[in-house]
Amino acid sequence: MRSDLLILSADLASREQPFALATVVRRQAASSSQQGDGAIVTADGAFHGWLGGSCTQPTVVAEALKAIADGRPRLITLTPNPVAERRPGVLVFPMTCHSGGTVDIYLEPVLPPARLLVFGVSPVARALARQGRAMGFAVHAADPEADSAAFPDAERVWADLAALEAGAGPRTFAVVATMGERDEEALAAALRIAPAYLGVVASARRYAQIRDAVAARGVRETDLARVKSPAGLDIGARTPEEIAVSILAEIVQVRAAAAAADARPSTGAGLPSVDAREAVDPVCGMRVAVAGARHTAEHGGTTWYFCCGGCREKFLAAPDRFPAPQAGIAGLGGTA
Repeated sequence: MRSDLLILSADLASREQPFALATVVRRQAASSSQQGDGAIVTADGAFHGWLGGSCTQPTVVAEALKAIADGRPRLITLTPNPVAERRPGVLVFPMTCHSGGTVDIYLEPVLPPARLLVFGVSPVARALARQGRAMGFAVHAADPEADSAAFPDAERVWADLAALEAGAGPRTFAVVATMGERDEEALAAALRIAPAYLGVVASARRYAQIRDAVAARGVRETDLARVKSPAGLDIGARTPEEIAVSILAEIVQVRAAAAAADARPSTGAGLPSVDAREAVDPVCGMRVAVAGARHTAEHGGTTWYFCCGGCREKFLAAPDRFPAPQAGIAGLGGTA
């Protein structure tokens, strides 16, 4: 990979910005790309690098953004003969470059580590921080009394709970292990950031008290219903370290279940299905995002979508040459 791309990837990783690496792993003439050519696609859709003709970029960017979103790598091929290039485990797209040729591109998402947000300075909280770091989490500690001495394994310490960002997202897992010190404040702060998992280390009686106090502050019952208490799997844990193991095991379980639910059905071969928000240019076969599409045309009561003005002009010159789209967002053209 080019040195400038290595520098860019290191910078993005240091700032915990997600991106995807795209690498040409196979090519057939007359593609202008070469094996080993690479590029980086950032989460905002920016493209850096070289993968051959610019006509490949829209497909690469679209698939790279999907890889960033679901965290799964994929192998794509762009070819003038999509039917002939069907292979297990490969997503096939039409090659629209005039030079033709076939190119296989491996897309690998690079995501920041999942965050483990630990509330409290209790022995359980410290054990969670140690073990979470060993498991590859980016550990954040949150408590007015927390500091780097108490949490040497934490990447960041939040002494001000009000400063925690709202809307943490699906890659943040939070545990309230305050155990009698500022329990209500910690739970309210944890609920505000809406993590993918929120567990509270407390007895049933104590959690009922915490829950009632937080609900009295106006927290919705639907939000409180997301809380798992007592946190962790029932493995008979007693010591702080054992309790931490049970909680981290539950987080692994939750994360695996979410990944399985997000997985798209796949036959492992053939052409990719058309996303409900996409259409396919009837001239060149390239997929086009319907939202914000710049090149469209109305014909026969249907809206057609095109990758560029050139394809649109070819279509308008002889629209009857192209097959009618299916209902809705069609695999061949547009919206009926």
